[in-house]
Amino acid sequence: MAAEEVNKPKSLPPYPEMIMDAIEALDEKNGSNKSAISRHIESTYGDLPAGHSALLTDHLNNMKDSGELVFYKNNYIKPDPNAPPRRGRGRPPKPKGLISQIFDSGPARPRGRPPKDPNAAVLPKSPKAPPKLPKVKASSGSGKPRGRPRKMARPSGGLGGTTATTEPTATTTGKPRGRPPKVKDSMTEVSVEQ
Repeated sequence: MAAEEVNKPKSLPPYPEMIMDAIEALDEKNGSNKSAISRHIESTYGDLPAGHSALLTDHLNNMKDSGELVFYKNNYIKPDPNAPPRRGRGRPPKPKGLISQIFDSGPARPRGRPPKDPNAAVLPKSPKAPPKLPKVKASSGSGKPRGRPRKMARPSGGLGGTTATTEPTATTTGKPRGRPPKVKDSMTEVSVEQ
């Protein structure tokens, strides 16, 4: 264990503290960018961990999100104490005091459906339920029924005359209806003559 204590590097201050020291020391008018902050920390503290650039980026982002630093034109600046608080994207939250005054009109209702009232009058059930009436569809006003019309039956002979004269058949057009039957090869019947 003594060897571990000897090889252990001297303790560094926390990254947010090192970042704030670097920004104060650089004292640039428009703020300091990430590479300038990193160079200052490396020159001041020397022996840094292996993932220094990733740690620095992560801490800069956390400080920017928490409002400790302001990120403007790729530079990090200390926030102005007189500036109004920065508003994030999206709709701002509603003030809590106003909501509690509006909705605090009575005791809170429990969740779910309320239980049946035991004092309510009970209606006697009839043994036979009344018949249900068919639903009447509202007409559109045009007088025509909705949807596709039903197929009408074709006349078969009778008063109109014979079927051959009134409607064309397969014999008059020369082409039968439907898919033609599959043609079988005539190669199976072979006759040999001598």
